[in-house]
Amino acid sequence: MIRRIVLILILMILMTSCGGGAAPATQPPAATEAPTEEPAATEPPAFQSLEAPTQATTQPLPTASPEPTSTQLPETPTDTPLPTLELPTEIVNPPAQLAWDGVPTYLAESTPGYAFRVRYDPELWALTTDQFGFAALAHRNIPACVISVTSGRGLPLNMTVEHDMLSIEDVTFDVGNVFENGVLKFITFTGGNANIITGFQLDFEEQTDECRADAVAVLSTLTSVRASQATPTLTP
Repeated sequence: MIRRIVLILILMILMTSCGGGAAPATQPPAATEAPTEEPAATEPPAFQSLEAPTQATTQPLPTASPEPTSTQLPETPTDTPLPTLELPTEIVNPPAQLAWDGVPTYLAESTPGYAFRVRYDPELWALTTDQFGFAALAHRNIPACVISVTSGRGLPLNMTVEHDMLSIEDVTFDVGNVFENGVLKFITFTGGNANIITGFQLDFEEQTDECRADAVAVLSTLTSVRASQATPTLTP
């Protein structure tokens, strides 16, 4: 019993001389780093190729094909026929000539107070009104042969005028032959005497020479009369 106590004492002395067991090493506290945000993910820079870019092999989009357009050729201009004038009934046993009096169409070049007068055969001509409501002489035997009053005006580019002079006693006319694309369309007569200057236009569709000859026979009788002595003409 005493030996056991002695052994226990010896063991205790040995343990005391050797010192206590080493204390466990204390690790320094871990540094608390502030959380850093990770950089935003960015796409890596694209590699710049020196080759020409090639399109992805995708299905080509449908392209609208232009619809065929019809090319219309310019229509050939057609003449619009003048309306047929209504002619008064022929006079029974008419005189050889009747008078057509009217206001000169060039008043600035005419003496105030004067009217023009031409004489016509009532069996060949009828005094009526044209499509514009002015007095006119219409041929009874030649369709669309009409003498009407007119004054100077412009013409389309496709029309040309050839001028002639017509002198009959004391009356002188400037005759304008008006052509459209080379075809004679109408004739103008502008003239007068010492008192009046006036203009007439001769229209026709057929029998041009006969119409012109009969019209010249009428216009060659041009004279001037005082307005107070003029025969009243038809009013529109």
